[in-house]
Amino acid sequence: MNTENRDRIIIALDVPTKDEAIALVSQLKDARTFKVGLELFTAEGPALFQKLRALRKDVFLDLKLHDIPNTVAGAVRSSFRHGVQMMTIHASGGREMMAKAAAAAREAAAETDRPKPILLGVTILTSLKEPDLAEIGMSQDVSGQVLRLAGLAKAAGLDGVVCSPREIEVLRKEYGKDLVIVTPGIRPVWAAAQDQKRIMTPAEAVAGGADYLVIGRPITAAPSPAEAFLKIVEELDRAS
Repeated sequence: MNTENRDRIIIALDVPTKDEAIALVSQLKDARTFKVGLELFTAEGPALFQKLRALRKDVFLDLKLHDIPNTVAGAVRSSFRHGVQMMTIHASGGREMMAKAAAAAREAAAETDRPKPILLGVTILTSLKEPDLAEIGMSQDVSGQVLRLAGLAKAAGLDGVVCSPREIEVLRKEYGKDLVIVTPGIRPVWAAAQDQKRIMTPAEAVAGGADYLVIGRPITAAPSPAEAFLKIVEELDRAS
């Protein structure tokens, strides 16, 4: 097993309770990073992070922070104190909000001997398509919007972005390796698309330039999550 390919995969813990989350994590001994989103975080709070750290797992906190700059900066500091390694911020919150968040992350890390958390700007949700953007008054050019928001995130000092696999190529062309790219919307060839519209297989996404792949139900809803995880790692290994 290629450890680089193994560590690219972030498991989405899209379950409602801590017990269900820990049961999944316990089955996925080879996985390193787990995503905690809104549903699980609002149900269990940061106490869940202690459990994940006890299992020697990294935490990707996906709350898509979007508020006034000082509030977001405070949330970044709090998340860092709880041992979060990666977190998301809505790029549409603007340059000042993201810059305050980035400064808070740097300052918090400087006060400790721990690495700075990776801050990711969320561009356009993978559930949205052109007609959805038009309804909320945005340009219907998804790639153009992603490129614009990614540039804003980079200028504000964020480490990378979250985008659909379909926008990886345009981002790599524009910014090279200057941005970490994390992509949801990943579905192995043997998994259904479900509710995400702009999707791609793991091998296609990595070949296009993705650094990390967020994968949920194809692994967590499988009869054997551990086998499904290893099957995806093997797919990446064959494509390497």
